[in-house]
Amino acid sequence: MINTTKNQTDTKAKVQQPIDRRQPFLVIDNVHKVYPNGYRALENVNLTVAEGEFITLIGHSGCGKSTLLNMVSGFSHPSEGSVTINGEKITKPGPDRMVVFQGYALLPWRTVFENVYIAVNAVFPDKSKVEKNAIVNEHLAMVGLTEAAEKRPPQISGGMKQRVSIARALAIRPKVLILDEPFGALDAITKEELQEELLKIWNDHRCTVLMITHDIDEALFLADRLVMMTNGPSATIGEVLEIPFPRPRDRVQMMEDPEYYNLRNYALDFLFHRFAHDEDA
Repeated sequence: MINTTKNQTDTKAKVQQPIDRRQPFLVIDNVHKVYPNGYRALENVNLTVAEGEFITLIGHSGCGKSTLLNMVSGFSHPSEGSVTINGEKITKPGPDRMVVFQGYALLPWRTVFENVYIAVNAVFPDKSKVEKNAIVNEHLAMVGLTEAAEKRPPQISGGMKQRVSIARALAIRPKVLILDEPFGALDAITKEELQEELLKIWNDHRCTVLMITHDIDEALFLADRLVMMTNGPSATIGEVLEIPFPRPRDRVQMMEDPEYYNLRNYALDFLFHRFAHDEDA
């Protein structure tokens, strides 16, 4: 595994307090997943995530990334092992874990405001309508959608739809934000804009983030650690790369750093040489 620590500690400390990984927050402990048809999707997966950490997962299709995050969200359960938050076993979905999908999952007949309000109303039923409205307006402003509040999803762009999804997720103040390829369907310029926006919001709120991506550059720009999965069946975590660049991050400065290309090439080698996808499988 590449030594990515270098001499970034002093620089990082000036910018933000380093994450304390001695305090486990989300623990994936010896997780196996076998489906009723006998297909073994995951085997012996172990990962400990600190509170406020930004983790990206990368790997070929079929390597169990979504299966793993479905167990964190509570939509699925391990066949063996456990997934816990603050020592409590995850057994079902809950508002402490919010998912943002690539497909937006918005109600097309509801306005942008209403799509966010529905989530806020469900999670905070005891708050007054004025308080709920304020929460919705705050989070729409956060993602730059105040002027689009009364529009419906068919009237806005893909990038704006994903902003609504992010605003809805953050409005209920989750402990864990789960992102399943949220920018995969967007054009390159919109994707970069939303990556920058996501980092700014994360820096402000510091919830724990688990994000699936197929884009190595996106993973390196966003994450504290990059988790690389081996191929399925019986997929597991192959390696975990520490991303050493200080925050807040500047994309241009990062891409001028030789270490960026060392990490990028190492991840590419993992995916396309050591664990190349078998087209005949």
